[in-house]
Amino acid sequence: MANKIILKKKIFSFKKKISIPGDKSISIRWVLISSLANGVSKAKNLLMSGDVLTTIKAIKKFGVKVIIKKNLCIIHGSGIDGYKYKKNITINAGNSGTLGRLISGILIDTPFPIKMIGDKSLSRRDFRRVADPLSKFGASFDLHKNYNLPLVIKGSKKLKPIRFFEQRGSAQCKSSVLFAGIKTNGRTIIKAKKSRNHTELLFKHLKLPIKIKKNKNFDLIKIEKVKKIKPLNYKVPSDMSSGAFFIALTVLSKKSQLIIRNVNVNQTRIGINAILKKMGVKITYLNKKIYKGEPIADILVKSPKKLKSINCPSKLNSNAIDEFLIIFLIAARAKGISYFKNLDELNKKESPRLKWASKILRMMGIKVISTKNSIRIFGNPKLEINKKIVIQKYLKDHRVFMTSVIAALSFGGEWHIHDKDAIQSSFPSFLKIVNTFTK
Repeated sequence: MANKIILKKKIFSFKKKISIPGDKSISIRWVLISSLANGVSKAKNLLMSGDVLTTIKAIKKFGVKVIIKKNLCIIHGSGIDGYKYKKNITINAGNSGTLGRLISGILIDTPFPIKMIGDKSLSRRDFRRVADPLSKFGASFDLHKNYNLPLVIKGSKKLKPIRFFEQRGSAQCKSSVLFAGIKTNGRTIIKAKKSRNHTELLFKHLKLPIKIKKNKNFDLIKIEKVKKIKPLNYKVPSDMSSGAFFIALTVLSKKSQLIIRNVNVNQTRIGINAILKKMGVKITYLNKKIYKGEPIADILVKSPKKLKSINCPSKLNSNAIDEFLIIFLIAARAKGISYFKNLDELNKKESPRLKWASKILRMMGIKVISTKNSIRIFGNPKLEINKKIVIQKYLKDHRVFMTSVIAALSFGGEWHIHDKDAIQSSFPSFLKIVNTFTK
């Protein structure tokens, strides 16, 4: 029973300032890029979660030296072609799709087959979406029969640049091809649907040979082989996706106000804020600045007097894809029917999240009509829960766990939420911060 929590206490009004840990997407990318740099890179506020620690463990398999001291991570990069490959290497990507897919691009020139495995959740996810474009460079991938893990990467020393049309809006697929591109002679060209651009911003900051032309719906990205990467000293900004849970707690609590300090407010990460503003939530960015290509700000959010329902524009989906569970929870308290569509990508995350959203909302007493890629939520502004709800067997999806905690604190009831260690993959200090709201 030690790996579950029981919540019975509803939160009412508060006024708080909080700091949250470093951005997971940027933390993983910093580790991978620093491993390819010539020299020593140092990072403060690196997210020390399961996914990031798994990434560090992976690069160490190739001879990269890593030192961790309190809030400082030091990586002695091996150079763009400096990974020490040997026979019989197996990488365990754990729960991290970002690691599994991005490092596949880096390992495209391995002279020995490398096996990749993952946990139960990751092993259900589609790896053909990176295997297909990376194979066109000249590498080969032996995949499990369902196009997922385990897989075996067989590299090539005769890599050829490719043209790739990334039409899912997957930053992981795009970044995987970008990493392969910096190891390949010639010019790799990517036409990519809008998605997170942390890899491109880091490449631009490091003055790597990348060119980006932005169009309305797609970016045209050109990348060429890199001979040398400079070390990158970095202070990782706070994670918008982690902050979203506390934004939701504020929105769902009466007469409340919250400031989250030093958050990455990259345009590709703040889709939730755009959606909430349409629902009547006031969100303000304070002390905004640019740090090594990334926009950073303090976020001020105030609970609204009432929440409006929304017919959510699909164009906002990709910039809020990790936050939809918590957005659906907010829609449960909005007046009217909220509609979200074109969300099939949501069921390809750590768990089938669209199915889990429907299940949790129905358990709460909210009417839901859902399909494989859409959901209608019949909001109830007066909803108060006075029953026991049990959340379990959800593939240890960290966002399902955290969304359930926010639901318990916002709507009341007695919640038994299993597998609390799920938060280790992205936000180990989540419950510690939650406790500061309940005191």
